[in-house]
Amino acid sequence: MTQKRVLVTEKIAEEGLEILRRKGYAVDVRLDMAPEELAAAIAPYDALIVRSQTQVTPELLDAAANLKIIGRAGVTIDNIDVEAASERGVIVCNAPTSNIVSAAEHTMALLLACARRIPQADASMHAGSWERAAFTGTELYQKTLAIFGLGRIGGLVAERARGFGMRLVGHDPYCSPERAAALGVELFESVGDILPIADFITVHLPKTSETIGMFGPSELAAMKDGVVLVNCARGGIFDVDAVADFVAAGKVDAVGLDVYEEEPCHDSPLHEFDNALLTPHIAAVTREAQVRAGTQIAEYVWEGLEGSIVPTAINAAPLPPEVMDAVGPYVPACQMAGRVIGQILGSTPKVLRLEAMGAVADADPAILLAGALDGLLAYRRIGAVSAANALAVADRHGIRVECEAVPEAGEYASAVRVTADGVEVGVTLYGANQAARVVSLLGYKIDIAPAKQTLLFEYVDAPGRIGAIGTILGEAGVNITTMQIGDKPAEQCALVFMNVEGEVPDEVLGRLREAIDLKNLWYITL
Repeated sequence: MTQKRVLVTEKIAEEGLEILRRKGYAVDVRLDMAPEELAAAIAPYDALIVRSQTQVTPELLDAAANLKIIGRAGVTIDNIDVEAASERGVIVCNAPTSNIVSAAEHTMALLLACARRIPQADASMHAGSWERAAFTGTELYQKTLAIFGLGRIGGLVAERARGFGMRLVGHDPYCSPERAAALGVELFESVGDILPIADFITVHLPKTSETIGMFGPSELAAMKDGVVLVNCARGGIFDVDAVADFVAAGKVDAVGLDVYEEEPCHDSPLHEFDNALLTPHIAAVTREAQVRAGTQIAEYVWEGLEGSIVPTAINAAPLPPEVMDAVGPYVPACQMAGRVIGQILGSTPKVLRLEAMGAVADADPAILLAGALDGLLAYRRIGAVSAANALAVADRHGIRVECEAVPEAGEYASAVRVTADGVEVGVTLYGANQAARVVSLLGYKIDIAPAKQTLLFEYVDAPGRIGAIGTILGEAGVNITTMQIGDKPAEQCALVFMNVEGEVPDEVLGRLREAIDLKNLWYITL
């Protein structure tokens, strides 16, 4: 048997390399490779292990003819094109728990350093001074800490801050009330309600279009005078230019940053302020975290190369042949159903129900459930949902899971129906390439393959509606590619599932709502 080869392009713990060598793999460590050098070298490798600097692009993946798995020795996967990897059948996995303790501790370190002015006092001492009054600080005790994002790291910060006697408030639309209560955090639905009461604010959020620039001038103006801000999550969540203005004005007492929009960061508007504590993205840089990241990713890469289910696979995990034959092709369809439901609901559901029908009724539904949950929780790309952890992920988000095998699938050989809090999507597979099709939605019978951008219209059926929709979209330059109409005669309602090319601006959505008496309009992106 040909020896499998693993390429490591960034430094990971020696303990991780040894695990792979003991498994019998040929491990090549080649650091600081230029993109073109990496593309020229990658073809014979079965696995690639990176950290945050190596950019895994579609072009690199095109050159990686033998690649089966990419391991990210850490949490974030911003440097990996997961969609391109999925299209090429390459698994992407990470080590999502490797550095969470280190990141939480660094957050607390910045909170304490800001509150007690430790860096400024240290600099003064090194300059030969002995000043005390200039470095009067504030206690954490009985102060209000606002935590935005109550995932793994946010939860660990809450536990540690509670030990300092802080009052904890938080905002996370995907955190269940039960989890927040267990952490001792008072949940707020509105960001605006938290800002005026927080003495300290820390963010633990993924990098999305909604979170970048989440705290700009208006949010900063609404904060309490003397607030302390900390970000060890993603650069850009705080508008740095605005923060600098508010630091200069004295509104923000101190800010601690470990992450930046562009890294390495050699200059920023905050560099001139001694009450801006800036560290070079070192929250995860501890000996313990590095060892955990290296050993965890080595184990996951080994599992992927041996055909086992990878617990932290970001995209579809490898399945045993018998499972793959039975339900594997339905995993992307269930992910798609979950994404549609998540965007219709706009919040985490309380109940998720999965019905495997027809030919897939007797198969283990765990991987289908994992696909549906992965799509439903697609807003978060830290960690992943797999057959091994699906129930734990559902429990952490306060979702009750129900699965049922249904022997008959109606007019189809097989189908899967996913329902969350009453929002239902039925899917089946079609053609030689087993493409996913939506065959029911919200109780309407349809049959259509979804595109990347879809408009869903629900309205009381009446003449002229489709014409009005087409006119508005045409005037806006939005092309309709395919369309299906489902109806409910008893309710005199219709549902239009319309695939379109390109993004649909909010202004166009507003015109559609004004022009047509709609029950619902959803803009779905997949």
